Amino acid sequence: MKILYICTHNRCRSILSEAVTQHKGQGLLEARSAGSQPSGEVHPLSLTYLAEAGIATVGLQSQSWDEFADFAPDVVITVCDSAAQETCPVWFGDCLVVHWGLADPSKLVGSEEQKAIAFRQTIQQIEHRVEQLLAIARQAPEQWGHSLQQALPQSLQKTGVNA
Repeated sequence: MKILYICTHNRCRSILSEAVTQHKGQGLLEARSAGSQPSGEVHPLSLTYLAEAGIATVGLQSQSWDEFADFAPDVVITVCDSAAQETCPVWFGDCLVVHWGLADPSKLVGSEEQKAIAFRQTIQQIEHRVEQLLAIARQAPEQWGHSLQQALPQSLQKTGVNA
């Protein structure tokens, strides 16, 4: 199952999601991340807490969704509310688009320990959702859309299918 994670700036939540999915994907999930208005850099704490969790950070970069026209994702997952409201590119085709709505740990104003907790919790939340995606990816591809719509009501909310 090919997954494209979308966040407006592609610097934190979508990067975390890509890295966790690649790490836990067991060859069944292939993930990339992009933004509609990429910042051009990955948030440094994203890299710090991914590395702390033993997840590879090599090759992670903030990039535009325009760079993935040939990726042909099976599923596009928006991870921020602003990205969920944006009009997706036509090249997304008829893939399923779902929304995870993750809180942005990079926006937390607080102590270093509070920021660490926020990043660790976000990574754990993504890990849990990736485990659910793995269960779906083990099914026949023609069942993925139905399973994504039906199986994870708390985690995945269908926002529409692009035509």
